[in-house]
Amino acid sequence: MQGLLLVDKPTDWTSFDVVNYVRRIVATTEGKKPKNCKVGHTGTLDPFATGLLVLLVGKEYTRRASELSKLDKTYEVTLELGKTSSTGDPEGEISVVSDTIPTREALEQALEPFRGPIMQTPPAYSAIKIDGQRAYKLAREGKEVKIEPRPVTINRLELIEYTYPTVKLVADVSSGTYIRTLVEDIGTLLQTGAYTIELRRTSVGDYQINNATKVQELGDNLPLIEMS
Repeated sequence: MQGLLLVDKPTDWTSFDVVNYVRRIVATTEGKKPKNCKVGHTGTLDPFATGLLVLLVGKEYTRRASELSKLDKTYEVTLELGKTSSTGDPEGEISVVSDTIPTREALEQALEPFRGPIMQTPPAYSAIKIDGQRAYKLAREGKEVKIEPRPVTINRLELIEYTYPTVKLVADVSSGTYIRTLVEDIGTLLQTGAYTIELRRTSVGDYQINNATKVQELGDNLPLIEMS
């Protein structure tokens, strides 16, 4: 069993949960133990996020993960102004920052500096390794996490809807871009604070969420496709 599998990840599932779920299906179909079945993903999604997860099934495909991990991605983003989160998302400790209500014009102006090539500092609560350990693990232990800024590209950042305190955006970004950080940086520029309350990935390169299968609908006959 070889190929790509496009999955619509539900909220509260980790990317690893989805990989394990699919691995068990492959193992049952092929009559093997799960540990002997090769299944991987090409870019993780936070547990609170939903949307497109591109899985690789089979040894021939998992060894090509790097070809897909660098693809641009598109996200639908919902953020809340006036507050911040210790993790940048609903799972963290929420703090009230400001009751200032920015105008739509001010919000549009705040988005402009983040379009195109920018330098971004990934969040402490991320999977980036620091001295061999995941940053989020160090952060949870209360240890200082220092991550250097890195170049990313925001190809499109469009304001879709604004009803204070909620803002909806669509972002086309390069690989390695952290939406939680982008949202926090927008909130900092507005001097109101902001954090991501909903996040949905709708594309990875040419692969679209419309062609993905919900986890609950996956059966023995996986809808595998070839790498384009």
